Amino acid sequence: MAFSLPTTAGALIALVAAGTAALVALRVMPVNIVLTMVAPSMLVFGAVCAAIGVKHGEYRAGVS
Repeated sequence: MAFSLPTTAGALIALVAAGTAALVALRVMPVNIVLTMVAPSMLVFGAVCAAIGVKHGEYRAGVS
């Protein structure tokens, strides 16, 4: 399966938006905390995991 950058970014943004919407809707924590701390940290963590996954995929495929 081949993912392009726009597809991968769209999937990451969709997952973060769904998680943020769920936290806001369920009132798990205050909205200002979710929007200022949780959502940005989810985006950064997702981007780091995507970068590590791409590099690991390149390694497994033997691409230098």
